[in-house]
Amino acid sequence: MLFKYHAIDQDGHERDGTIEAPSQEVAVSALQRRNLIISVIESAEKRSLLDIDLSFFGRVSNKDVVILSRQIATLFEAQVSALRVFRLLAAEVYNKQLATVLSAVGDDLQGGSPISSALARHPKVFTSFYVNMVRSGEESGKLSETFVYLADYLDRSYDIVSKAENALIYPIFVIVVFFGVMGLMLTLVIPKISAILVDSGQEIPIYTKIVIGFSNFLVSYGIFVLIALAVGGFYIWQLGKTERGKLVLDSIKLSVPYVGDLYKKLYLSRIADNFSTMLLSGVSVVEAIEITGSVVDNAVYEAVLVEVGKDVKGGSSISGALGKHPEIPSIMVAMTKVGEETGELGKILTTLAKFYNREVTNAVDTLVGLIEPIMIVMLGLGVGTLLAAVLVPIYNLAGAL
Repeated sequence: MLFKYHAIDQDGHERDGTIEAPSQEVAVSALQRRNLIISVIESAEKRSLLDIDLSFFGRVSNKDVVILSRQIATLFEAQVSALRVFRLLAAEVYNKQLATVLSAVGDDLQGGSPISSALARHPKVFTSFYVNMVRSGEESGKLSETFVYLADYLDRSYDIVSKAENALIYPIFVIVVFFGVMGLMLTLVIPKISAILVDSGQEIPIYTKIVIGFSNFLVSYGIFVLIALAVGGFYIWQLGKTERGKLVLDSIKLSVPYVGDLYKKLYLSRIADNFSTMLLSGVSVVEAIEITGSVVDNAVYEAVLVEVGKDVKGGSSISGALGKHPEIPSIMVAMTKVGEETGELGKILTTLAKFYNREVTNAVDTLVGLIEPIMIVMLGLGVGTLLAAVLVPIYNLAGAL
């Protein structure tokens, strides 16, 4: 949550500002660590007339974090101090919520807080992966290199995810428009034409009867169908918020033909890339496995990595722990084993991540290439069937007159 405050600093000067924190108590504690005497603090969250949180519209996107990380890496390489980096970026970024977060990070740094701790207070913007990478850089004295690693990783991750998402925008748009047009025709146009055909008394073909029956069903019960779809969508959305429901939905996602393979390659790429980036930055193996599981964004693979982390803690090798799970392909297990034996696990996983990135890119390109002709055929069949069901009886009627 975002809070506005009015406080007095050590020199007796009044200060106004904002701070993001999970609760007012945490916000007060953070301000007190900066040696501020708080006189007023209140919520600054935007609300609608119905008191609904609208902060989503000012959210910080993945693209914002990618650009920010690249800017931080560049400034650190230029030997700019950490405090000045965040003060400078807070004044320059166009996203107001991100500017508020960066300003709060700058305040924490000025109060003596480490960068990783300051970033950890904003989990909606900086993930546990991000924070632990920065903490590793602080401990190893390679903060500049760590931000370069982060920027490169986030660039790769954003590129592959956005490519997959953008590939689906066009077919989804076409399908939505198609069903919208078909729905309007079946509920507005077909009922009027069917009345003429029924009144003519001629024999109606079976396919026309099916179309008319479906049209009558939508006219009579269409509103209930929409309500059922809305309720079903809301239920699935709520189910996805539960641990068990997310596991079920993610399992279904991975089992869908072809699309499931695409998702598997995407998650394996993310696992290898996360893991290698953290290892090369000096994060311990067990911690890297645990953090990778928390940011992979799939409950199935998260559960796998939790078990792998437990096995590695118990003394098992990484490759041996991965090999127990059928969700992990044999090539990843074999390459991990080679990396362990040669002491080059980080580099081996980087190579594996590049391999899966190419696989995802090729799969997306193939999927896009297949979707367009399939959609054209399906749209042609749908529209053709509808027109034939209407025009053939009308043509017969005209010929009988």
